[in-house]
Amino acid sequence: MNTPHLRLLGFLFLSLTLSGCSTIDTRIQEKSAAFVTLTPEMQDKIRLGRVEVGFSADLVYIALGTPDERSTKSTATGRTETWIYNSYRQEYLGSAHIGYRQHVLIDPKTRQTIVTYEPVYSSIYRDRVDERIRLILKNGLVESIEEVKRDGAVSY
Repeated sequence: MNTPHLRLLGFLFLSLTLSGCSTIDTRIQEKSAAFVTLTPEMQDKIRLGRVEVGFSADLVYIALGTPDERSTKSTATGRTETWIYNSYRQEYLGSAHIGYRQHVLIDPKTRQTIVTYEPVYSSIYRDRVDERIRLILKNGLVESIEEVKRDGAVSY
């Protein structure tokens, strides 16, 4: 295979690899019709991942991406949609004794075998999923925002 073909294959591989990633820039391109109509101040807020009451579903998607969870509620007053965004992390739980490691040595003077054992410990982690932000959309617009602060307090 010659060099131009290798370059083409490399470019195609890179394109396919990057095409699955949802970044703020790819979401802006995807929803450019909604984004270009905004003021520069609003565009800056969205680029920083901030949402406000009154934002359309498209603007929320641009700012935060696809929600981790969605639910729909129909009532006599209309239909609302809830978008939930989570944060993911690992929590350290400590260490646990998982067994012993055996060491076999030969004493150079007596040529006797010496066997020793040492305890083996392993760190334990648990995957944590915490709700970060919950948005209520009514008629395609953000009606309310609930954010969970890092200290556990909820702000509205």
